[in-house]
Amino acid sequence: MSHRPPRPLRVLAPALAAGVLLTTAGCSDGEDSGPDRADTTRISSSPLAQASAAPLTAAGARAALVTEADLEDDWTQVKNAATWHDSLLVGKVDVADFITGKADAADCQKLLDRLYDDDLLGKPSGASALTGFVEGDSRLLYQVAAYDRAGLDKTFAWLKSLPVKCDQFTVKDTSGAQRTVQVTERSLPKEGDARQGLRVMMQGTSGGSPTTLTLDVAALRVGTDAISLTNGGLDGVDGDTTEQAAKLGTARLEDVHAGRTPAADPSEVD
Repeated sequence: MSHRPPRPLRVLAPALAAGVLLTTAGCSDGEDSGPDRADTTRISSSPLAQASAAPLTAAGARAALVTEADLEDDWTQVKNAATWHDSLLVGKVDVADFITGKADAADCQKLLDRLYDDDLLGKPSGASALTGFVEGDSRLLYQVAAYDRAGLDKTFAWLKSLPVKCDQFTVKDTSGAQRTVQVTERSLPKEGDARQGLRVMMQGTSGGSPTTLTLDVAALRVGTDAISLTNGGLDGVDGDTTEQAAKLGTARLEDVHAGRTPAADPSEVD
């Protein structure tokens, strides 16, 4: 499957959005730390800083979560993000789509399952915290957690492989209806110690009407801790929000690693 997916469809009927609205949130990769920030007191995640960082605590994970002040536009924080689940992501991958067979199909199935279960990077090995935001028909799910380093490296390598393995494939839902899924690489700001982004688009029908779910999927590593987020919905995705959350969220996690309390307002560190 060498061809690339078309641009996402961004306009959907309001009635359709009410019926199958995204209910869960559930890049270029690099090892360089991000560019210097205007705040000269902020330190990067150097190997020395990583070595001296204490294990992430539950309070630290909560402090590292982005807030409404970190996000532009009219995002509103919600209390039920942990219960979000999107039925559009439920389905069985059609192995016949894959030239290399079951191995690649299993990776694509794993992606959909993890997005549905809100555990993109797998189960944390330590403290974790999660929050969610809504803006119109869009949803943003954001998680900070501690992981086993070897497992985290393996997961980032897996994410990096998906735009090739899962370029385009079909999924059958529980009723037998087919949906087309396309996965492409999505660039992220060069923050943290490593990062990987994806753009996931699923097209099908619901109630006889065309449906397109578009998600930005991002993961950023700081030492042995990581940030994962999904952003989007049935009306498309605001890429600026993805980049803002990735950049400011990484800064918050680096502050926690350095023993500082992240600023309540990101403008305070400009």
